[in-house]
Amino acid sequence: MFPFRVSRLTGAILVAAMLATAGCSTPFGTPPATPQNIAQPAQMQPDARRIKHVVVIVQENRSVDNLFNGLPGADTVQSGKNSHGQTVQLVSTPLTAPYDLSHKHSAWVQDDANGVMDGFDTETENCYSKNSYKCPEADVASYGYVPRSDVQPYWDLAEQYTFGDRMFQTSQGPSFSAHQYIVSATSAISDRSDLKAAENPTDPQGRKRQGGCDSQSDTTVVTIDPKGNEGSAVFPCFVRDSIFRLMNVKNVSWHYYQEFKGSGEWHAVDALKPIWQSPSYENVIWPSSKVLKDVAAGQLSDVTFVTPSAQASDHPAKNNGTGPSWVASIVNAIGNSQYWNSTAIFVIWDDWGGWYDHVPPTIYNSFEDGFRVPLLVISPYAKQGHVSHVRYEFGSVLKFIEKTFDLGSLGRTDVRSHDLTDCFDFKRAPRPFTRIRTKYSASYFENQPINYDTPDDDY
Repeated sequence: MFPFRVSRLTGAILVAAMLATAGCSTPFGTPPATPQNIAQPAQMQPDARRIKHVVVIVQENRSVDNLFNGLPGADTVQSGKNSHGQTVQLVSTPLTAPYDLSHKHSAWVQDDANGVMDGFDTETENCYSKNSYKCPEADVASYGYVPRSDVQPYWDLAEQYTFGDRMFQTSQGPSFSAHQYIVSATSAISDRSDLKAAENPTDPQGRKRQGGCDSQSDTTVVTIDPKGNEGSAVFPCFVRDSIFRLMNVKNVSWHYYQEFKGSGEWHAVDALKPIWQSPSYENVIWPSSKVLKDVAAGQLSDVTFVTPSAQASDHPAKNNGTGPSWVASIVNAIGNSQYWNSTAIFVIWDDWGGWYDHVPPTIYNSFEDGFRVPLLVISPYAKQGHVSHVRYEFGSVLKFIEKTFDLGSLGRTDVRSHDLTDCFDFKRAPRPFTRIRTKYSASYFENQPINYDTPDDDY
């Protein structure tokens, strides 16, 4: 069912009562999306044409309250509520803590709790501890935040450039669907279908690294319909539009970096059949670290998407703590290159990963929008030390690309999204780059063997 716990009749009565006593509020925590209450998308600043290169770095499974807790100027909290109305303190939790939390669509529904945001104690926990670290009890496992010392390069980037504390994961589920939204502004299984891919793909043999047109033939992904019903399963290879087709039409060069060849939950292009079966699929490059060599060799495309290895992904339970250095190494490579003065870098995390967050999303339909995830905007024109409270979603990144390169629109969530140019000041001279300090160097990542691990355990 649609992710509200009240019946339609009861909901209608509650809405009427609330509107009569409290103005425009609703019992769901946020007003339903209507043309009247959706903010109008920002207009691209004329001087934004100084941007000739856009880089989108995608990390994994963190909420704002979890990864940037206490960042000055950002809306974060030190405690949250559980489903019993009790206050739960957020506890310092290492980035490499050996446990993962459910982030299926059903977990999203439970966490959201009709916009009250108090269902995180109902999360399913998978503990992989093999040493002295003791995983927390499941009912408090979601209430954790990563200490600044574990992710210092992220904080340095946030404090030197722009941080967005109102970036929302557009989908309400795990990685596979989230990555489809990042490149297509939807996870619809075709341009004409109202069914959306909702979960991570799986096959009867439990094989890993599935998701895309290269998947094993018996692989399927569960879909969700407009009423919120999950059930119909389809092969995860979609005849659907994407930002890559728009770029191909306008001869805008692009690369998509991923850790290994073929299908995978984070390999969004592999699931786009029109691109997968076309010559432009050659723009998909592996391993992920090759982006560092390509920048150094003067081969940065107009638009670049970068997905990580499992170890550098920040994904709970499977990362080895190198994610902040990985991201900063890419930024450093661009910052010290010929491309710095013409580049905008966006760092996003694909889904909330089951971690607590206190800001309710706007509900547009049965699968949109999801919870907050962090956003970093890095550029010589990014506002310095700025925290943006403007509401963004994954379609915002696509809209920025569309406008920067005159691509037209995908006609999906990019239409309603703000285009992110309010994070920039294009009237100023480009700011010189200052290297971000990292624990691990670029050469460390360049010398790592390909990692074939698939961290997500939500099926």
